[in-house]
Amino acid sequence: MEKKLLLQGVLVGALAGLLAFVFARIFAEPQIQAAIDYETGRDAAQATLDKAAGLPTGPATPDIFSRTIQANLGAGVGMIFFGVAVGALFAVAYVVCLGRVGNLRPRTLALLVAAGGLLTVNLVPFVKYPANPPAIGNPDTIKDRGGLYLLMVFCSVLFLIAAVWLGQRLRERFGNWNASVVAGATFVVAIGIVMAILPSVGSLAVNEQQFGNHSTETPLPLTNASGAIVYPGFPADVLFDFRLYSVAAQLILWATMGLVFAPLAERLLAAHRGAVAVE
Repeated sequence: MEKKLLLQGVLVGALAGLLAFVFARIFAEPQIQAAIDYETGRDAAQATLDKAAGLPTGPATPDIFSRTIQANLGAGVGMIFFGVAVGALFAVAYVVCLGRVGNLRPRTLALLVAAGGLLTVNLVPFVKYPANPPAIGNPDTIKDRGGLYLLMVFCSVLFLIAAVWLGQRLRERFGNWNASVVAGATFVVAIGIVMAILPSVGSLAVNEQQFGNHSTETPLPLTNASGAIVYPGFPADVLFDFRLYSVAAQLILWATMGLVFAPLAERLLAAHRGAVAVE
């Protein structure tokens, strides 16, 4: 039965990844292209300033793959494979929780696991380290930013597991509601402490000419030697829309996982119980 649940998770994950890609291709991709256009224009303006100041300017590095391939084939394949990986992990978490977190219906458990995955893998890390389009963030800090984001995901998942365990331990003494409130509050406090300790992404910026100061990762207006603005700062609406659509794409991914996997798992488990009863 566990193998069948895992297979269902993988297949549902592939579907979820495909749907998330279709949404991202329609809504998020134009924001990515707008960010790339901004970055290209800013680099050209910076090169003009450097040339006027007598500084060396190197040629632009060509992309290995065209934007058409990146936005369609590359992103599509990447999202589907990501969905497959998420689906496999989702199924494993579902099997681990089955029968160990109270008397929940298989359908309800699938929805709760999906909600927990969305919360810990995406929403909580997003609060501290939100998604960024091209041109946002210092390229010299990519490795540091990636490491911090993964650390946030790890802490978020770990604390949720601990909160579920705590809720189960307190349930008999305080009841389901009170135990859930205590466990949830513990999760919020623990993850809040981690967020307060970890550095902000803006503090990692070192390129003052591009980012203006160390307090922001968003490019400020580019100025010449006299202080006149020769290129505007990064458009706030592009940044907002990109982050909004990024969250929406992940919501579609996890919602599809929960809503499609739930009836499949319930049907499979019902058939398994029937087979066991006949034996």
